[in-house]
Amino acid sequence: GEVCTMINKKYSEFLPSMQSAEDLVAQVEGLSSNIDLLKAGIENEVQRDLNVAVAEFTELKQQLERDTLVLSVLKKLQEFDTAIKEYNTALVEKKYVTAAQQLEKARSSLRNLESRKGFELKILKALGTELTVQTQNMLYHLGEEWQKLIVWQLPPSKEGSSLEAVVLSELHLHTVPAQEEDTAVPPITAVLQALAVLGELHSKLKVFGQLLLKYVLKPLISYPSLQPLTEEQPDVFILRFKSKEPALDQSSPMEVFDKIRLIFEVLHKYLLNVPLEQPGEDRKDGRVTLAELLGELIWGELSDCLIQNCLVNSIPTNSSKLEQYIEVIKSTEEFERALKKMQFLKGDTTDLLKYARNVNSHFANKKCQDVIVAARNLMTSEIHNTVKITPDSCAALPKLPDPGTGDHLRMHKPSSLLHNGTVNLGNESKLSQYTFSLPTCRISSSVEQLMDLAYHTLLEATASTDQCCVQLFYSVRNIFQLFYDVVPTYHKENLQKLPQLAAIHHNNCMYIAHHLLTLGHQFRYRMTSVLCNGAATFVDLVPGFRRLGMECFLAQMRVQKGEILERLSSARNFSNMDDEENYCAANKAIRQVLHQLKRLGKVWQDVLPVNVYCKAMGTLLNTALAEIVTRIAALEDISAEDADRLYSLCKIMVEEGPQVFTPLLEEDKNKKYQEEVPVYVHKWMTFKELMIILQANLQEIVDQWADGKGPLAAEFSAAEVKSLIRALFQNTERRAAALAKIK
Repeated sequence: GEVCTMINKKYSEFLPSMQSAEDLVAQVEGLSSNIDLLKAGIENEVQRDLNVAVAEFTELKQQLERDTLVLSVLKKLQEFDTAIKEYNTALVEKKYVTAAQQLEKARSSLRNLESRKGFELKILKALGTELTVQTQNMLYHLGEEWQKLIVWQLPPSKEGSSLEAVVLSELHLHTVPAQEEDTAVPPITAVLQALAVLGELHSKLKVFGQLLLKYVLKPLISYPSLQPLTEEQPDVFILRFKSKEPALDQSSPMEVFDKIRLIFEVLHKYLLNVPLEQPGEDRKDGRVTLAELLGELIWGELSDCLIQNCLVNSIPTNSSKLEQYIEVIKSTEEFERALKKMQFLKGDTTDLLKYARNVNSHFANKKCQDVIVAARNLMTSEIHNTVKITPDSCAALPKLPDPGTGDHLRMHKPSSLLHNGTVNLGNESKLSQYTFSLPTCRISSSVEQLMDLAYHTLLEATASTDQCCVQLFYSVRNIFQLFYDVVPTYHKENLQKLPQLAAIHHNNCMYIAHHLLTLGHQFRYRMTSVLCNGAATFVDLVPGFRRLGMECFLAQMRVQKGEILERLSSARNFSNMDDEENYCAANKAIRQVLHQLKRLGKVWQDVLPVNVYCKAMGTLLNTALAEIVTRIAALEDISAEDADRLYSLCKIMVEEGPQVFTPLLEEDKNKKYQEEVPVYVHKWMTFKELMIILQANLQEIVDQWADGKGPLAAEFSAAEVKSLIRALFQNTERRAAALAKIK
């Protein structure tokens, strides 16, 4: 019963909440159907009204946009019109800056109109034309003003910018500020500012800059005698020139800088110190002075001209003068500082100053160029002006300062050249002073001077900065490479035609080769560290020069040999000498050969070193003798009269041949060399043996042969001797017996 009571109690509590939940559900269902009704209403009526409203709104919006566009176009047209009106008023009152600004306003209005798509007005074209006409009109007025302010008086154009023409030129600046400063803007500023606004200042300044360069600045740099004169009158400033005799034919950079600076100072005072508003340029504050604008236009050309016509000439040509060049660098710095102060120059060190400061390198370049030019002139001068050199002539060697005196302390002590010419190699054996000496001979004086140039340039190099030293060293090497290339080609014809020149050229090459052996070594301890460890050498050029001299001389020898053989070819093979005509021809040929040798002996006398002379003459005489031997040995029949005549021809050669050896000027000293002829003429003994055969009987020939051990056997083969016997003797038993013994 108790449980029942409890359930009833719970249930009675539950019922009401159940009831309220059911009420809630009923309410929600009612609301939902209301919403559905409302939704249907909206979809049917309100949505329709809304669509109509949006369409109306869009239409109104487009209408508004159209009206705004029309309004802004009308506004721009009005702006254009106002600007042109105000421009006209300002122009009449000569308010140039205002006028220019109004023109630019009109221009920007027009641009704005032209930029609108789908809105092309016929009127725009007319406005454009109007603007162009007004701009040209304004520029014409400004041009007139400009010409009043800046007046050039120039000589007739055909004169150019010669000294005479420049002396007649004047520049008048009517820009002297008026004494009563009541005008708001001085006219010059107004004119320039208006030109700047219209974007025409650049081209006006460019023309002015070019005239300034041509008639003022460049002439002052190029003509040392030209002096600027300035004169200030109340309303005009005048620049003119006078010409006075200069002390030197080139003015120093200092003088040139002073003149140019003066010009800029007066221009600055009367013309260039005008600050301008620069429209649309990326200047910091949009302001710029006229000086700056002109500087940008002409500085490049002016600085090139100063470098080429002033600094280049002032570069010293020897290192001792380099010290004094500091002055030039200083004055270049001052010149630049002054131009910067006047705002003509912007930025830091310009090419001009860089050039001046780089004097060491320019010095080296100039020096090297001078050296090469001098060398080339020597190489193209005549070969035949000669000087004599002897083993003890230390030709062209300047005294070298003691290596110890250099700033560079060397660790190793160089071998010292002692006064007597022997080289002291520490405690090793002494070399004779003639070890490295040249034999006595003649060389071209130009080559001696060339060597001198090489030594002095190297000496100069040892006193220079490292970079300069290296450059000079290589320019000396270039001298020799140039000789190697230039001389053989430049003097080609003469070296082929004239035996004496070929001999001198041979000596020249040997002389150069000789000096190249020791050239680098002599300067070894004085060169910069870059070169002292063996790089500074010329030894590699030695074989080339020896070859050059040899080849030229051997070519000449070939020519001479050819002539000898050519002459002997007219001797009718030395056959049938009993025929008078044949004999005469042979005799003439031999005379001509001797004459040729005698002439050569004379032109090479005192030129070639004695040993070379004797070898050369010996070789040529040998050519003649060998040819005669070959011709006679080949004869098949020699009559007794033939043999006598051949003998007499050979006798001429043997008696007169040695006399062509005259290596020295002193006649009595040549005897020795004439007696030594057999040493230099390979076929001498062969020739003598041939003469013996021509005179001998059969028995004497057999005795001379002496079983192949006699003097005859030393010069001729058995076959040759047999052939000669057959030609000289009739076929008898005695001849057969003699022939049998020759084997």
